[in-house]
Amino acid sequence: MDKLGVGIVGTGWVSDEYIRSFSMNPRTEVRAICSRSKEKASQKALQHHLSHCTAYDDYETMLKQKDIDIVAVLTPNFMHAEQTIMAAEAKKHIVIEKPIAIHWADMLKMQKAVHENKVQTIVGFVLRWNPLFTTAKELISRDIIGNPFYAEVDYLHRIDETYNCYDWSKKRETGGSILQVGGCHAVDGLRWFMQSDATEVVALSGRYRPDFEQDTTITFVTKFANGTMGKVCCSYDVICPYIYNLKLYGEKGTLINDRFWAKKALPGQHDWITLPVQTPDSGDVSHHPFPEEVNHFVSTILDGERCIVDLDDAIKTFEIIEAADRSAQRGGTPIKLPLKD
Repeated sequence: MDKLGVGIVGTGWVSDEYIRSFSMNPRTEVRAICSRSKEKASQKALQHHLSHCTAYDDYETMLKQKDIDIVAVLTPNFMHAEQTIMAAEAKKHIVIEKPIAIHWADMLKMQKAVHENKVQTIVGFVLRWNPLFTTAKELISRDIIGNPFYAEVDYLHRIDETYNCYDWSKKRETGGSILQVGGCHAVDGLRWFMQSDATEVVALSGRYRPDFEQDTTITFVTKFANGTMGKVCCSYDVICPYIYNLKLYGEKGTLINDRFWAKKALPGQHDWITLPVQTPDSGDVSHHPFPEEVNHFVSTILDGERCIVDLDDAIKTFEIIEAADRSAQRGGTPIKLPLKD
């Protein structure tokens, strides 16, 4: 059967994971790579032994390549909106690395372009395929810990000069807020487990280092339509290794990272049970399950099904982020959802 052709735009560290993942999938082939320099794109193709891959330094020209069916937008955050709209208008299915965009208005424009051109999308919330996430989903669906009524998710990551995206992440207009840059993984994790639309967000934030233009620590509480609640903390100020905390408090039990307590389901339990699963405790992209994300996306394209984290779904995560950022900017003023503008 014919393979789906893939075009990669952006040659940063996450591009390696997507190239490897698409190369592993038997139904896809990476046929083009676009970078600011054609030489850099060629080097990336050579690195991954892609003999039938065209190198580009012009994105618009790459989009004209007829045997490309999927475009992976892996460029700096501020470029995602325009490049996604261009890919949609070229009738390509699209991988959008998070964040979707920097500005809320641009996200809505992207959504409009995707709908008008009827293309499939996936947003790079790769943690949905992390083993701890899939195990937690099983504990909920099998009624071992019951439905969560409260959850806490933390994204605590010291972003400094050693981080590949540091130079543009620290600027408001190129990186966006810290919830958009990295904390969005925590916000999406909260939504993934609560399975209800947020109705109100209250946030406070502060900046505790001089090199970032944005506030570098933010905490918010949100209420959901089903009455449940959640809290997220995101910080780039912490002096410690990367921390991603997942805490789910269910009607019948509790999950705190890889430990769970469910005495109703396990009457003989006398201590926390530690799950032998990989947890999302690394900021290194090579630690994340990109092959599973890519395989899911490819199957939705081939089967005509909806992706579990398409642009429509991911916008709900970024609507919470937009509300949290607005609330923090207004000193903790509650923001009602859905947003009116």
